Amino acid sequence: MRKLVYYVASTLDGFIAGPDGSDPTGPDGFWPIAPDYIRRLAAMYPETLPAGAREALGVTAEGTHFDTVLEGRKSYEIGLAAGVPDAYPHLRHLVFSRTLTQVPAPAVELVADDPVAKVRALKREDGKDIWLLGGAELAGALYPEIDRLIVKLAPLTLGDGIPLFSRKAAFDPRLWQLTDHTAVESGALFLTYQRAPDTAARG
Repeated sequence: MRKLVYYVASTLDGFIAGPDGSDPTGPDGFWPIAPDYIRRLAAMYPETLPAGAREALGVTAEGTHFDTVLEGRKSYEIGLAAGVPDAYPHLRHLVFSRTLTQVPAPAVELVADDPVAKVRALKREDGKDIWLLGGAELAGALYPEIDRLIVKLAPLTLGDGIPLFSRKAAFDPRLWQLTDHTAVESGALFLTYQRAPDTAARG
């Protein structure tokens, strides 16, 4: 069965963006994007690079991890504001929203249904794993369905911002097994965690 993987960049203090939710990697962003970090992404997770970056870097690899990407309305609208209606045309791209009625990219699938039910259906389909891009609201809604975490941990703290999971997510402690870790010289860590068989954390 396919896995739902929350593949996400986080600060040391657990934030994925600043308080206003704008793109922290954009032209006015504060997120450190070092050359060795980009090389790691291009080599190991090429399918997670947006189309513009793939073209600029000459990346054509299909990738081995994901063939589907999920994102919420707020994350999707960041791309729209930048003039990018489909940042991942090389993947099946689903956007979850109960307020949007249409999207300008015909290949993007707009989903108004319950995210958990949709993900459970996707997991039963054939294919590679499913990439949960975010944001925090969608990640919070899908928290019980996440099978693997791949955290790109930046050598950065914010003090305040948008957390990995929306604060609306239910309190549900879970244990995770560290299955892989890689550090690059610029200070970023790539941490892979598998959901533990016994998902309830024990005190």
